[in-house]
Amino acid sequence: MNLVSSVRQQALEQPDKIAYHFMGKDTTYGEFEHTVGRFAKGLEDIGVEKGDHVAFLLGNTPHYLIALYATMRLGATAIPINPIYTPDEISYILHNGDVKAVIALDALLPLVEMGVHAFPKIKTFVVCETTADVAEKVTTLSEEAKAKIHLFSQVIASASDSVQPVEVADDDNAIILYTSGTTGTPKGAMLTHKNIYSNARDVAHYLGYQADDRIIATLPVFHVFALTVVVNAPLLSGATVLLEPRFSPTEIFKLTKEQKATVFAGVPTMYNFLYQLPESNPEDFSTIRLAISGGASLPVALLHNFEKKFNVRVSEGFGLSEASPVTCFNPLERERKAGSIGTSISNVKNKVVDVNGQEVPVGEVGELIVRGPNVMKGYYKLPEETAMAIRDGWLYTGDLAKMDEEGYFYIVDRKKDMIIVGGFNVYPREVEEVLFAHNNIVEAAVVGYPDPNLGEAVHAYVVLKDTDATSAEDLIAYCAKHMVKYKVPKVIEIIDELPKNTTGKILRRSLKEKV
Repeated sequence: MNLVSSVRQQALEQPDKIAYHFMGKDTTYGEFEHTVGRFAKGLEDIGVEKGDHVAFLLGNTPHYLIALYATMRLGATAIPINPIYTPDEISYILHNGDVKAVIALDALLPLVEMGVHAFPKIKTFVVCETTADVAEKVTTLSEEAKAKIHLFSQVIASASDSVQPVEVADDDNAIILYTSGTTGTPKGAMLTHKNIYSNARDVAHYLGYQADDRIIATLPVFHVFALTVVVNAPLLSGATVLLEPRFSPTEIFKLTKEQKATVFAGVPTMYNFLYQLPESNPEDFSTIRLAISGGASLPVALLHNFEKKFNVRVSEGFGLSEASPVTCFNPLERERKAGSIGTSISNVKNKVVDVNGQEVPVGEVGELIVRGPNVMKGYYKLPEETAMAIRDGWLYTGDLAKMDEEGYFYIVDRKKDMIIVGGFNVYPREVEEVLFAHNNIVEAAVVGYPDPNLGEAVHAYVVLKDTDATSAEDLIAYCAKHMVKYKVPKVIEIIDELPKNTTGKILRRSLKEKV
């Protein structure tokens, strides 16, 4: 079994069941299966083949669901990219990921036109219409661009028939997710059909997803948390996905009431905004049977306050892109422990080890490592990085953790210096690379600090060549041109010298204490 065959089975068994709801419109499993088949055929007609890499620059719209399942149906590999990334960030992934086709929102049409000229190896671009004048805009483009750009609706309409799913092996790549690395450049985690199917299946089983569940998908669908928990697991279960284009506390409460939602999944920032909304009340979440939190640690005080206000249990879990992503979750049939990421989910084993890879006693701190059918094949084109991350079949997460006597795990600290902003990972080195490229910066160091709304925020320290030539505001504006918003330092502090030890290594802990 894989995700494509599982969702096809749902369409055969319950064709009139609602697969997803979006902006007031319901789409059944039968309709979804039909559209996926025709879009897959349309992609095949314009040159997409088994093994090709297809990049998505899409948000929370049905285009993403259709594109994802159509791409996998062809045996091609999907590469979801955050559509608000800067051109530099997108270009790196398109180049490194050997992308042959791009499916993008119409708002990115200028970027798509640039891509036609900048990436001659990309065979085709599909633009998804969300506004009425897209077709007219395409006619004004260069002849080279018009020859490679196709409209989403036309790709479906031009398909002569629905293509049958291409046979794929368990170990074939289904998705490559680019995750920021300490080297300053993102690494592509290769997730196989077995990886993503097994994790969706095991998450659905662990969380008790049923066909009558109605699951809110307001998490960004290009993110691995959403990919499994609110897209693949619900569709595999025959449940209904309530697709919300963007997060708004007011709209979430409205959607919950109107659609009688049963499951909500969010990052701590979302829970904070929902809790802080003055006009919110317990009735707003009265149909919710399960609230899921992930992406970052949920402050215990917020967890308790939210549960008390809305009379709903919040269950925390843990995952990472390299594990498709879920490895732990607080069990529903047992005690939920505040501050814990829960126990190992079905078919996945977590343990805490010392520097030699030996399991440490209960209660002691070590590195969390994971084993299971959800663990990635490796990093794309990075065999050495893969060998460091996966040892003897175990994925080394880089997170420091401990386990209690009942098998509940607790994240103590991050082994690396990763910063989590609103559920998104930010690595200091990645921000520092951008800062170092500025011609007036001598040194730079980046740390995270607590933020009441986002969990953490980015704080940068820089040493300048000429202190009169550049201000902190100038540097923030500079960063905003080269990085997505959540990576941009909230504060940049200009100092005379960075603290270092005797070997010249920057003392990040001293900087964090300074913050």
